[in-house]
Amino acid sequence: MTKHRVAALAGVALLAAACSSPPQQAGPAPTPFPEASASSSSASAGAAPEGAFSVVATGDVLIHPALTEQAEADGGGKIDYRPLLAGIKPLISGADLGICHLETPLAPEGGPYSGYPSFSAPPEIADAIKDTGYDTCSTSSNHTIDQGADGVTRTLDKLDAAGVKHTGSARSAAEAAKPLILDVHGVKVAQVSYAFGFNGIKVPAGKPWLANQIDVDDVLAAARKAREAGAQVVIASLHWGVEYQHEPTAEQRSQAKKILASDDVDLIVGHHAHVVQPFEKIGGKWVAYGLGNSIARHSEPKGDTEEGTAARFRFVRDGDRWKVDKAEYIPTLIKLDAPIRLIDLSTSPPSPQVTKALQDTDKNILSLGADKAGLTRPGK
Repeated sequence: MTKHRVAALAGVALLAAACSSPPQQAGPAPTPFPEASASSSSASAGAAPEGAFSVVATGDVLIHPALTEQAEADGGGKIDYRPLLAGIKPLISGADLGICHLETPLAPEGGPYSGYPSFSAPPEIADAIKDTGYDTCSTSSNHTIDQGADGVTRTLDKLDAAGVKHTGSARSAAEAAKPLILDVHGVKVAQVSYAFGFNGIKVPAGKPWLANQIDVDDVLAAARKAREAGAQVVIASLHWGVEYQHEPTAEQRSQAKKILASDDVDLIVGHHAHVVQPFEKIGGKWVAYGLGNSIARHSEPKGDTEEGTAARFRFVRDGDRWKVDKAEYIPTLIKLDAPIRLIDLSTSPPSPQVTKALQDTDKNILSLGADKAGLTRPGK
């Protein structure tokens, strides 16, 4: 697969998701799907079917103050998050569609900034997200309305300025009503995004469109609307589960089963727990319950919160539909020793830390038997 060419056909959609809390150094980065490079450690037999396209999704982008301090050091006084994320740039930019989860609202240029429990992150993170190769971000999380309607507006305005599509929060009812549909090499791919709640903050009266809250019927209605607007593939980004718990809750599993039973949803990617949760194949479709942190810097707990994963799926045509014919997970690690860097473990030199992170991630990702359903890890 070559670098993605993604152009929005329709505006921002409804969406909501949830999360909260902290991340680590950059190294060599991974290649696109195996067929792009026969010498890659992730190589496998066979070229991609004609018309196939790849999707890579990652976990929480959660900007704690320590990350901003690192970005200021990297920028020589200016805030520059690009070095933090450089380790996964080949992986993300090598996908046809790169999906991030932006957990926190963005502050005005120059601040003030704040961390947990009420986030307001430097807007420069949006520029780094774009530079890393992401095309779209889910923006519904438990922190979406930390800074009220103004925070939502600032966040979406900045993503627009950076050239990153978004869904899950909206600036108006009209914006929320338009499905987000992306053109991925001629295939219309929609994204919807929802969160479990907003940390007890009430959505302002009369503005329910500010952030999407998970209700299975609402998720399915949004997916159906996207189909009616021409989407051929629908991906649901869900912010759910229990923080720091590797096992998906009974509610997550029940919701996943109901959502994937619909012909309108093809894939679920989840986040919020800040630790890696398993993948599962349900009725021929995949759910990644929790991708862990992409980049964060929790003061506590440490260890599991530095371990994350990217989910990579290849879609192929199946009659008049599209389906995933290849599913992979690529473990990542936030290296906390100075400088803080996010690295792709599929291309990192062996070390005790790398070995432990790979073992931990394998255990957690495969705890529901996803390997028996065809999930693989490059280089394993």
